[in-house]
Amino acid sequence: MVKLRKLGIVLTSSALSLGMFSSVANASPSGNETTQKIQIQVAASEKILTKNDLIKRFKELFPKQFDDLTNSDFQMSSGHYYSDDKEVRYNLFFNKMVNGKSLYGSVGFVGEELEIETFYFQPSNEKDALFPAKVSKDEARKIADEFMKKFLTDQEYQLETDSFNYYPQQILTEPIRYNFSFSRTKNKVSISDQRIEITVLGNGEVTNFYKSPDKKSATFEDTKQILDKNNLLKKLKDNISVELQYQIDMDYRTGEKAVKLVYQPSSKIQGVHAVSGKWLTPNGYSTTVPEKTKVETISAKPLPPKQKGVTLEEAKKIAEKFIKSNSDKLKLSIQAMDEVKNYNGQNVIRVDYTYEHANGGYGTSLEINKDTGEIIQYYDISRDILQQNGEKPDKVKSLTQKEALTQALKYVKEMIPSYLHNYALPVGDANYDEAQGSYHFSFPRVVKGIMVMGDQINVSIARDGSLNNLNVDFQEIESWPSLDKVISEKEALVKLKDALSLKLAYMKPGLGKENRYDLVYQTLFNENIYSFLDATTGEWNSLGNGKSPSTISHPWAEEELNYLISAKVLEVKDTKNFNGDAAVSKGEALKVILNSLTYFYEGMYYNDNENKKQTFDNIDPKHPLYQAIERAVDMGVIKPNSKSFDVDTPITREELAAWYIRVLGQEQSAKYSNIYKLDFADADKVQKEYTGYVAIANSIGLFKMDNNQFHPSQEVTYAELAVSTILLAHEISENRNAFRY
Repeated sequence: MVKLRKLGIVLTSSALSLGMFSSVANASPSGNETTQKIQIQVAASEKILTKNDLIKRFKELFPKQFDDLTNSDFQMSSGHYYSDDKEVRYNLFFNKMVNGKSLYGSVGFVGEELEIETFYFQPSNEKDALFPAKVSKDEARKIADEFMKKFLTDQEYQLETDSFNYYPQQILTEPIRYNFSFSRTKNKVSISDQRIEITVLGNGEVTNFYKSPDKKSATFEDTKQILDKNNLLKKLKDNISVELQYQIDMDYRTGEKAVKLVYQPSSKIQGVHAVSGKWLTPNGYSTTVPEKTKVETISAKPLPPKQKGVTLEEAKKIAEKFIKSNSDKLKLSIQAMDEVKNYNGQNVIRVDYTYEHANGGYGTSLEINKDTGEIIQYYDISRDILQQNGEKPDKVKSLTQKEALTQALKYVKEMIPSYLHNYALPVGDANYDEAQGSYHFSFPRVVKGIMVMGDQINVSIARDGSLNNLNVDFQEIESWPSLDKVISEKEALVKLKDALSLKLAYMKPGLGKENRYDLVYQTLFNENIYSFLDATTGEWNSLGNGKSPSTISHPWAEEELNYLISAKVLEVKDTKNFNGDAAVSKGEALKVILNSLTYFYEGMYYNDNENKKQTFDNIDPKHPLYQAIERAVDMGVIKPNSKSFDVDTPITREELAAWYIRVLGQEQSAKYSNIYKLDFADADKVQKEYTGYVAIANSIGLFKMDNNQFHPSQEVTYAELAVSTILLAHEISENRNAFRY
């Protein structure tokens, strides 16, 4: 059975279904996704295309590129459409083994003309796309342009220079990826929700394409009517205000959370209508300047929890009562229960369950706080199942936003009372899903009277007033930055005004049903949508991307070292004084290897360190390298042959050779040292136990030789580690014979 783990999410397509193809739902830990895309199958009486029709269209769009694929290599999904978009869509999937490696991908078509909407391609060989890339970013941009133009007729798009792409880590066995975002333009003005996303690999192959659905009946304001930009900028500067907020940053490699205080412009002003000069607010247009945000907690004082702790059996009863379906077409089945820590570190009981129906079954889960008995993660999947199987929702008039908020407050007070003193009433308007008639509210967390970015309770209310979604994103933070060290609001306001600029865009004005786009001047700071002002330092930072790392110089490994730094594989705090020829300690070498070849997130490796027996006496769970070393032991990279592991001792070339060969999974071959003959000048200096490892490492060219000498006992430098690790990544990618973590 296919299970869909949902962390209080809103489905964007459909749940995973048994016995049929279906789109994978996008999980959003924050619960801020606002549009439910429920697939509705095309009726048998309607025109239905065949797999051959789709294959023919696919090969027209990609001539010669996929000629090796035969019809048997393809599968297709049933035709479907969405309640708010009647254009019929089809998905075509392909998969084939080429030289022992899998080539696979998919393409999504829309409309009678089978226009391409999505494309994904996984090449069978990505080695030539690894670092160093064959094409530069500028060359990749030209490739993306040409690819995009193949599928556009009378539409124009422009590159978005401030698009947000955040990759916390890039391992070396993954190809170089250039990601480009283009916005559609009308009258040379970008349309906010019309985009194309393209990914180009380092070898020049396009592997991802996504085009947002066209709004063919949309109307656009005339650009000849816009007011003077400079006058509107002055108006904004005269009326803008700032808000002090907490911002939580998560290091996903370690699980550590850092909290900082930032100044943000008031969320009540989102821009200015370029034609009328009215303020654009979360509630629509306003002729008066919106007041500063007032923070009002849901509950003025802590409320008792639903229960003082629950057992698995009690949690099962709570879940069964809550998720019992009123429809005789669905049969509830609890599949599994487990006590775990969720992604926020809370002790929860996860309940996995399915609804079975005539055509198969759908699975999901909910979470119950083990200490309070309160349901904190839930999504009502039953309504999606019924709608997907042809049952139309009851024709009830959708609630007003005020009525929906009343219902949302009723549910949170009833279900999660112990959390409510930590959260405030929504400070902005709800997001409204027109197709489903549902409202999505966000209740922000408040600490010391200050709102917290990235921590909220999300609630969705269906048109009939029932609960559609609940997600509590409460994060355990040991200490919050003091408010007495921040720069003054007056100083922050000056900095915001100095950095403020305007960008003209077409945007939908509000929650109305009109498919109308207005001309709006959006606010930018330092020409970046994602920048924020650090309230402690008074410096501007860019969300997610941060500052570009400084480059270092080296006579023969400069490119490799700088790539490892930019890919967050090698951490260098002082690039100005960094010495690439300095010896690398075993601890540092181990970190580089793990960061190079595995998506190793330290904070998520062992949830229960106190119950994990440590391998080395001197490396306990409190040691900063504990999890890295235990991971390496589990992988077999380092051997627990002694009671201690000296992380500070420099690693030698023969020791590093042994680590590399173990990573490649060739430990058994290397053990037979007697069958290897080393043919370099200093072969007699290699310790017998390392002979096989050195021989294999040398044969595949992982180490640079000097006058036919291997120098087995020589300490490895940062430069040597960088070059050899990249060569190792190429070997892994080509043969796919190493640990796949």
